[in-house]
Amino acid sequence: MREFDYRRADDVSGAVALLGADPDARYLGGGTNLVDLMKTGVERPARLVDVRTLPLDRIEPADDGGLRIGATVTNSDLAAHPLVRDRYPALAQAVLAGASGQLRNMATVGGNLLQRTRCGYFTDVTRPCNKRVPGSGCPALTGEHHNHAVLGASDHCVAVHPSDMGVALAAFDAVVSYETADGPGELALADFYLPVGDTPHRETALPPGALVTGVTLPPLPVAARSRYRKVRERASYAFAIGSVAAALDVSDGVVRDARLAFGAVASRPWRARAAERVLTGAPATAEYFAAAADAELAAARPLPDNGYKVTLMRNLVVAVLSELAEEAAR
Repeated sequence: MREFDYRRADDVSGAVALLGADPDARYLGGGTNLVDLMKTGVERPARLVDVRTLPLDRIEPADDGGLRIGATVTNSDLAAHPLVRDRYPALAQAVLAGASGQLRNMATVGGNLLQRTRCGYFTDVTRPCNKRVPGSGCPALTGEHHNHAVLGASDHCVAVHPSDMGVALAAFDAVVSYETADGPGELALADFYLPVGDTPHRETALPPGALVTGVTLPPLPVAARSRYRKVRERASYAFAIGSVAAALDVSDGVVRDARLAFGAVASRPWRARAAERVLTGAPATAEYFAAAADAELAAARPLPDNGYKVTLMRNLVVAVLSELAEEAAR
């Protein structure tokens, strides 16, 4: 591990200034991803700017009925908060599906959004990886890729984003707030993550040196009837091979509103807008749920060893939406 300087920020502007003074600096929240990457040599910061004690650890109702979540709120506190569990239950379920209890006690909301892929070629500094070393190649294309992307990938990178929380936030139209030396800014989560294209090393649209300060969820009545379902290779602590965050508003057997996002199938949480268009105004039946899944997955481009994800995601969408529809009919 490279020797590094450590500074604890006293306020948001101070944190931004400390990072801006050193292009090799990194913000440190819970450290559950960054420190691991430092140990393996993937990340080699010259300075860590500790933001854990900044006053960004609150969850508060917004004036419009939405919810503001500070960037240093722990995953455990987010999942346990009564407003989250009541208004956005899929978000609480997604957080609880990720990592272990010990890690959730340390990990932060801001850090969760910015975590890096767990692709084995990315985490192994002895192997080429366009995300780690631009232009070096993507050996996953012809190598180990059974858990890699089937949507939105490119010939330059087929890694998937590992966040569970991000999938639920994508379904609920979350907005990410940040601070820079030039002042505050916001990015809709739909614009926060960049398409992989030919620059997989550029993962977000955050300006250089920006500090994520929080996430805002809009008032979204449909989110109160929502669910997150994660499929993994073992029931205990493991990353997803496919996941769905879904919300459904059904009246008289017809879908009035729907929100749907996929995880572990793309380089970013994947908002399933084509599926939502099929669902809205359609009968709340397994047949239409399958048609919605097919509309979204028509764009899938699986590799030789991950084509199973297309079938898995189709079945997962039908199962989760059917459960929500049955609950609405009770």
